[in-house]
Amino acid sequence: MTALTPMMVPEVFPNVPLIAVSRNPVFPRFIKIIEVKNKALMELLRRKVRLAQPYAGVFLKRDDHDESDVVESLDAIYSTGTFVQIHEMQDLGDKLRMIVMGHRRIQITKQLEIEPEEAATSPVSPESESDSQSKVPPRRKAKRSRKEQPASLTEKLEDKISEAELSPELQPLPSSNILMVEVDNIQHEQFTVTEEVKALTAEIVKTIRDIIALNPLYRESVLQMMQAGQRVVDNPIYLSDMGAALTGAESQELQDVLEEVNIPKRLYKALSLLKKEYELSKLQQRLGREVEEKIKQTHRKYLLQEQLKIIKKELGLEKEDKDAIEEKFRERLTERTVPQHIMDVINEELNKLGLLDNHSSEFNVTRNYLDWLTSMPWGTYSEENVSLERAKEVLEEDHYGMDDVKKRILEFIAVSQLRGSTQGKILCFYGPPGVGKTSIARSIARALNRQYYRFSVGGMTDVAEIKGHRRTYVGAMPGKIIQCLKKTKTENPLVLIDEVDKMGRGYQGDPSSALLELLDPEQNANFLDHYLDVPVDLSKILFICTANVIDTIPEPLRDRMEMINVSGYVAQEKLAIAENYLVPQLRSHCGLTEEKASISSDALSLLIRQYCRESGVRNLQKQIEKVFRKVAFCIVSGEQPAVSVTPDNLQVYVGRPIFTVDRMYDVTPPGVVMGLAWTALGGSTLFIETSLRRPSGGADPKGEGSLEVTGQLGDVMKESAKIASTFARVFLMSQEPDNPFLVNSHLHLHVPEGATPKDGPSAGCTIVTALLSLATNRPVRQNLAMTGELSLTGKILPVGGIKEKTIAARRAGVTCIIVPDENKKDFSDLPDYISEGLEVHFVDHYSQIYPIAFPQDQS
Repeated sequence: MTALTPMMVPEVFPNVPLIAVSRNPVFPRFIKIIEVKNKALMELLRRKVRLAQPYAGVFLKRDDHDESDVVESLDAIYSTGTFVQIHEMQDLGDKLRMIVMGHRRIQITKQLEIEPEEAATSPVSPESESDSQSKVPPRRKAKRSRKEQPASLTEKLEDKISEAELSPELQPLPSSNILMVEVDNIQHEQFTVTEEVKALTAEIVKTIRDIIALNPLYRESVLQMMQAGQRVVDNPIYLSDMGAALTGAESQELQDVLEEVNIPKRLYKALSLLKKEYELSKLQQRLGREVEEKIKQTHRKYLLQEQLKIIKKELGLEKEDKDAIEEKFRERLTERTVPQHIMDVINEELNKLGLLDNHSSEFNVTRNYLDWLTSMPWGTYSEENVSLERAKEVLEEDHYGMDDVKKRILEFIAVSQLRGSTQGKILCFYGPPGVGKTSIARSIARALNRQYYRFSVGGMTDVAEIKGHRRTYVGAMPGKIIQCLKKTKTENPLVLIDEVDKMGRGYQGDPSSALLELLDPEQNANFLDHYLDVPVDLSKILFICTANVIDTIPEPLRDRMEMINVSGYVAQEKLAIAENYLVPQLRSHCGLTEEKASISSDALSLLIRQYCRESGVRNLQKQIEKVFRKVAFCIVSGEQPAVSVTPDNLQVYVGRPIFTVDRMYDVTPPGVVMGLAWTALGGSTLFIETSLRRPSGGADPKGEGSLEVTGQLGDVMKESAKIASTFARVFLMSQEPDNPFLVNSHLHLHVPEGATPKDGPSAGCTIVTALLSLATNRPVRQNLAMTGELSLTGKILPVGGIKEKTIAARRAGVTCIIVPDENKKDFSDLPDYISEGLEVHFVDHYSQIYPIAFPQDQS
């Protein structure tokens, strides 16, 4: 570090190096540390110091984000700055660190071009540099011997110049930056110490004292600024600069104080900045006090709690945490019949808990595990209802129809009554949406007096949802079944597993495989959850699963469940459900009474026929609720005091009909036959259309015909069409040997509603009939529909969904249906109101269908 000898600062020094600073300007009589990193400016400042000219001009940059020490244009800095003297300089190699002191305000008049000898770089050897530093002695060693006389300033300057002349040849530094400027001193306006000036100075002094009282950090800054020992109050000029320098105001505000030449105005600006700083200090003190107060309160509360624990422990009023926890867990088990092997696990974990530290992570894991183990309803069962009359009354009260489900539950109750004990079972209700599969489960739980718990596995991909997580994982929990037992507090609840046909499969495993253990009557008496890791008896639980289709349920899982079909409703059943259940419930839900709102049976029938043709009643419920909402609006708005909905005004409340045509063809032309289909939404009619694509023979060199199929058909249905085409050729040759139509013609088979995917084998006999109708140019019998899978030899195989298909046929106005002979047992189970008025033919070979479809009396 180079400490420069104090010297007299000249009153006028026009040419000075330019140092650009950011954020805070230098005020006269104040010291500032400045670092310079620009190479050219560093060399210039070194040279000026060697020439005993340790002076520079410090100017504030307009852009606070610019960190450079030099500027390329005078527009980048404010024209007013401070003339400073370099007191100390420390050369750190890549930068210069200087302590400078401001002396007076200056203003740039013009930019100076640097002369070669001023901008040159002097390669100084380490020896010469040390010599030059030794010739500029430090401040402490500046005392001379009493016998020596101090050298004059002129002699010092001559020595420095002679040293410069002894240096090697100097080379100029290329630079586009402004390094030297010409400046003029700025004189402040003359002023007199008026009452206003005295008041301003007094207020500034008072504000500074207030700031120091609030923030002791300012005390050090004030002591440094007042090193001269003079009275600040007597000098308004210095006081204004001191007030501005103390604050952390914006650079623009500080520059305004520096540029102001009117002393009263300068005092006023400095006072404004000090007042802002004072308010900031008050806010800082308040925030610090609030934070400190919160910390003190928390610490005090903790100390008092710890003292209270020790006092209670000494008096015997309270036990330790571990003792209280152990006592709580053992108290839970007093009225429960816990198996011995599980009690051994609980005791082992309780002993382990006593050895663990309260704040360890293992302590919390063990405590949570014991909490689950002791919360299980070991040996606790709800008293089951074994009265058939009571159960029948509850089931009939909530649901209409569903005879198969109700009979099965009553059989379950009869067996429990004979055995004299509760039992478990695994049932699966499958059928279209909206037929009451989920809601009947709640009614069954009420009829059996069992606790009810439902969880859905639709879209589930994680096995841990059923089997639980391992205890070692953070946030581990048991599976849904263990959660069910804890919530229901009995070991014989009714558990509804919804949407088993929509389970997913992910990288965490296959949940359907995890259900195999859960739903196996031979294994679930010792179900092992990953979290509990002890056998749990699930054999007394009544499991009810629901599904829309059974094709997507894995075969091993389907084998473990008793499948009960819940078919869709016909119009008569929907009407009874609407009148007896939906209308009263929804009328009450909308806040209406029977006197204010009513719907006639004819209106309900029209609503079912033209708006709600699906198998379930969920959409019917929505439409009836829509009617009652609009009725409520009419009554509340004062349009009508009471509303009666009839077929004439139904459209006012539900809009235009959705279904206006029951079927696509009222009269089927040659080549078109009505089939019957079955989907997850219920049964529907399905027309098969055939047409000649191009003339017989033609492009095919072999002279054979072809068959193109469209209508978004699945692989099974495409194969069924090929089988039907082959059999139709053979059958036509046996009936009409002279008719080669099917052998030579290029045909097109289409199943309408091409946007709907279709698949399945049950349209085989329908496709054969359509091809024969086209080949013979004879339409089939009107109002005829058929279903049945066809083999290559013409045998008719059984199909599913007979009830849904029969309902769809009646809805479409069909009077005659053809059904496989092996489905006779399914048809005989249908209620009379479904099969009544239908002409039904049971066939086992296509030769029996041909005379029915094409009677002899039909031309």
